[in-house]
Formats: sequence, structure tokens, C-alpha cells
Amino acid sequence: MSLRAAVRSLRLAPLAAALALLAGCASGGGAKPSVPLNALYGRLDQASKDYETALQQARAGDRQASQRTLVQSLDQLKQAAARCGTTAGCEPQRFYSVFDHLLRLKDGDFDDNLDLSGDVDASQAALAAGKTGAASLPQAQRSVTLLRGQKLSELIAMNGPVKAALEDWLTWRRPNLMAAYVNYEYLRYQMWPQYKKADLPEALLFGIMAKESGGKVNAVSRSGAAGPLQFMYATGLRFGLGTENGFDMRFDPAASAKANAAYLNEQLKIFNNNLELTIAAYNGGEGHMRRLVGDDSAVSFYDPRIYDQLSQETRAYVPAVLAAAWLFLHSDSYNLKFPRVDGKPGSIVLKRPASLSELTVCLGSASGMDDGWFRTLRNLNARLDPQVSQPAGTQLQVPRLLEKVYAARCVDGPWPILAQDLHSAVVPAIAAPVHVPATRRERRYRVRRGDTLISIVRKLHCSSVQEIADMNRLKHHRIRAGHTLKLPVCE
Repeated sequence: MSLRAAVRSLRLAPLAAALALLAGCASGGGAKPSVPLNALYGRLDQASKDYETALQQARAGDRQASQRTLVQSLDQLKQAAARCGTTAGCEPQRFYSVFDHLLRLKDGDFDDNLDLSGDVDASQAALAAGKTGAASLPQAQRSVTLLRGQKLSELIAMNGPVKAALEDWLTWRRPNLMAAYVNYEYLRYQMWPQYKKADLPEALLFGIMAKESGGKVNAVSRSGAAGPLQFMYATGLRFGLGTENGFDMRFDPAASAKANAAYLNEQLKIFNNNLELTIAAYNGGEGHMRRLVGDDSAVSFYDPRIYDQLSQETRAYVPAVLAAAWLFLHSDSYNLKFPRVDGKPGSIVLKRPASLSELTVCLGSASGMDDGWFRTLRNLNARLDPQVSQPAGTQLQVPRLLEKVYAARCVDGPWPILAQDLHSAVVPAIAAPVHVPATRRERRYRVRRGDTLISIVRKLHCSSVQEIADMNRLKHHRIRAGHTLKLPVCE
């Protein structure tokens, strides 16, 4: 067997086996006797070293020695994982971190520039190898959790604001968190690869998306931020989210995730890998954060010199993102069970004209989707108006599990007829009463350097970004220093 073939064989089997052992660790393992915690971690560390030795042996062309070392390594990992659940103080996260490390053994290890993780998705490797344990492994435990060589869990300070945000997500925001998770799982194949290429942790992507849009691709805020990750127009343009054939690329899941990753990496560099300051910049503006931080990039986000100068929105935003990311990684520790979602992508070709709304009616609650499939269909086909009928022959993106459901329910029979009948219903038009808006006094304001529509509105305390944009006929909410704006006079 050639070196290239040997290395490729090392790609699939170890990743699949590692996933299976991590699933066993998360479920508590079997009823094997406990071993001292230090000895258990020592076995885990040795298994990791053996894995690296196996890769070195493969690089040297010693296939037989490589296979022997590899088997020894995986046996050690399996035995340690099985005992984790019965050993007091054992942290499953430590096993996931080892898995992260193994995934990161890449560029430079081989003369032919092979990359251990570049084109192999760990979950797919496990499925290809027939490992059933991967099916029960939470998505969070499949994700790379390191940020600049540090575990994301260690970068999140478990302080008062984060704990309060955790309680919010676990109580009154719980339905939003669960909906965001389901939406993300169907979008994951488009968004996660962009973060993976940028070497950023998946949990952070989920945390930002959960707080920004809840996974609604077509979301638009009152301030004009748009898409699943809520980019403002100007910032989106800076990171390649312009208009493509009339479509605002901020609504494209893959493009927005790529832009978000590029933004975060840019700000992490500026703020010396300070995660909290970087997230604050994403919400409150990087210019504002740079002015507050100055040359002291080691300053804490919670330092009064920083924290007290931020808006209430940004003060709440940062811990909310971190808390959502933490729950993505540690749901079991908070009595939280995310639903199991089969997010494998698929597609259908329409056999008869239909809109996304009509498809939602005929698909019903197929595959246990009690809330229906409208949000998922719209997220996966963001360029389409959900109310406009698409002609036969149109290809639509759907979860793979809906391919057979579509053929069974939406091609022939009563459901597509019912859906079409409901969709084509005519609603009588009612003349709207004439509304004469109350006259509002106006004043003039000269835009200063550093001003934004949001900052101006905050000073007024009686208006909105949209009102001021309409009063001044601003396109894309753009303003510039020296520009004179009409503002309402607040009583």
C-alpha cells in the first residue's frame, strides 16, 4: 500500500472509532470498576501520544508498525472512555478536547501536503465505517472546541452575567434556544464548514446565531441588520456580502457564516484574542470598542472602564452569546436535552408547480416536525419568495429525509390539491381608513465623525432608525460626517 493510501486509511478508521468512544463516554459507559482519576487521564494522554506516533510511522512508510500503534492507541482511548462515567470527577470534555487535538494534526505532517481533517467530516467518517455510536453523539461533542489553541470552555468566565444569561436561555428563552438549535442543524452543512476553514469553534457560531436571529435566515432587524447572523449593510459589503442578481447575500447562510468568521478573526487579531471584546465589537461596533480599549487589549470586558461605557444591549449581548455557546457544549450538565435532528442535505425537483407555502401544507408534520416545515424550507431556499409558485422542474433544497415524503404526499393525491386551493384563496379587499399622521416638529442635526444612525437614535430617546431613515430618504441607512439630517423634536 502506498503512503498516500496508508494515510487515507488512518483518516477514516481512527476518526470513526474516536467518535464511538466519545459517545460511550457521554453516556456513562458500562458498569466497570472505577480507577483513580489521574491514572485515567494518564491513559488518555498516552493514547493521544500513541496516535501521533502512528501518524509518524505512516509518514515514514512503516505501515505495519503504524497499524499496531494505532490499534494500541484506540484501545487505550476506548478503555479510558468506558471508565469515565464511573470515575468520580471525570470530565467528558477532556476526551472531546483530545479528539479536537487529533483532528488538528494536519498541514506539514506529510510531504504530499495531505491534510488529516481537510476533507473528512468526522460524523460522516463514523457513519461510513458503520459505527452506530456516532448517531447518538451530540453535535456539540463533534465540534472543534479550541480557539487559538485554548479550550473554548476555559475562555468563558462563569461569572454573574453569564450565569444570568444561562438562566434566561433555560427558562423564558428556552423555546427560542430549542428552535435555534433545530434551525441550525438543518443549516449546519452550509454554515459550519465556513467556520471550520477559519479555525473557529462551532459552539461560537451557534451562540451568535441563536442570539442574533434564532436561525431565521430571512430575519431583518429594525436597525436594518439582516440574515442569520444579522450583518449591517456597510459591514456586510466590507466582507463580501453585496447583491447577487438582485439577492442580498446577507441572507445566504454559507456566505454570511464565511463573512462572520472573517470578521471575528479580524477582531480577534485586533483585540489580542480577547473573545469577549471581539463579540462586543460585533454587536456594538469595532470602532467604539477600539476607542474604549485603546492599547490595553488585555483589559476585561467587565472592567468598569469598558462595561460602564457600553449600551445595555451590548452588556447583555456578550454573556448571552457565551451562555448559548456553553449550553451547546455542555447541555447535559444543565438538564437540557437538544432534539436529535437528521440534518443531512437533500433536494427535490418539483413534479408540479408549487410554492414553499403549499409544500408546507402537503408535507404536514412529516418526520415528527410538529411545527411544520415552513421555516426549514424557507431557510434552505432563501432566494425564493415563499408565496410565489415555482414551475415544475424547479430544484429545491430540502432535508434528505423529506425526499421520499415529497414523492408520497406532494405529487399526487388530496394534499397538493388542498394546498393549492388554500393558497389561491381570494381575500376581499377592505378600504383602509385614511390616516393623517400627526404633525411632528423637526430640527436639524449635523452628522459628526463616528456617528451612526443607531447612536443618534439612542441620544433622542423618542424615535427609531427607520423613522429617521424615512424622514431623510436615506438609502441603506448611510450617513456621512457633515451631512445634515432632519430629526424629530422630542417632547
